Amino acid sequence: MNSTQVKPKVIIICGPTGIGKTSTAIEIAKANHGEIIGADSMQIYRYMDIGTAKPTAEERKKVAHHMIDIVDPDEHFDAVQYAKMAHDAVLQLHGKGIAAFVVGGTGLYIKALLHGLFESQPIDARIRKRLKEQAAEQGSDFLYDRLKHLDPETAERLHPNDTYRIIRALETVEATGKPISKYHQNHQFSDKPLAVLKIGLIMDREMLYERINQRVDAMIAAGIVDEVKNLLNMGYPAELKSMQSIGYRHMVDYIEGRLSWEDCVRTLKRDHRRYAKRQLTWFGGDTEIIWKEPGKVKEIVRIVKEFLNAA
Repeated sequence: MNSTQVKPKVIIICGPTGIGKTSTAIEIAKANHGEIIGADSMQIYRYMDIGTAKPTAEERKKVAHHMIDIVDPDEHFDAVQYAKMAHDAVLQLHGKGIAAFVVGGTGLYIKALLHGLFESQPIDARIRKRLKEQAAEQGSDFLYDRLKHLDPETAERLHPNDTYRIIRALETVEATGKPISKYHQNHQFSDKPLAVLKIGLIMDREMLYERINQRVDAMIAAGIVDEVKNLLNMGYPAELKSMQSIGYRHMVDYIEGRLSWEDCVRTLKRDHRRYAKRQLTWFGGDTEIIWKEPGKVKEIVRIVKEFLNAA
């Protein structure tokens, strides 16, 4: 059979932030002559390296990476765009006989790639305009409180500063009378265009939290403050979706005097831990994931080889 007659095979390596997905995936991909397709909603941005724990130039020399450094911080990018570009990358690798390893912690990106996204009804531009005006005048917290009332399930998944997704969820429920979470449930991500093996990385929760704390310390030592100052000097405002992400908003608040250094570091570590908890909740609902500790590389390599060699 030629490459167009079989489903492309994809190995997912997922898990919470700070657990060691990048280093583990590089070892496994290298052992299977594969290449890595990033599944991280922040590593797509250029100039945002330290705060996103982006693979280093040396790591990228070991194994080729895709879907990293593909847009500027002020460019719009969403799961639909990700799914198309990542799927194209999978097909290209499949055509060359190269194993595709999709690696990251953005669950929605992975789900969009594997199963597609639901088709929602077109949104009334007037609703979107009004919600954007309310966000500008009353802040994202005002809209977030409304979302908690109208669609608590979606609100639980979003950060109160994620204005873009909060507006997206509110405009859906206002225009259709139905929460966006119900659309996700009804869709059930049923399309399966790829053959998939899912490996999730897991470890003791307290050990993970300590690793996260250490990662934040390493980011600070590597110069995340200067990275954020450079972004601001380049003309990327703090209000951008990319700049409101974990790490970047904390540094902006410190730089602009809204947080002391001690509070900045404390809340940065706390929010990384909370993010890891949300990721574990998301991935924990997927019964197809095979959970392994990051140190079990040989065992994971064996599982991957069996998957790739199967008919």
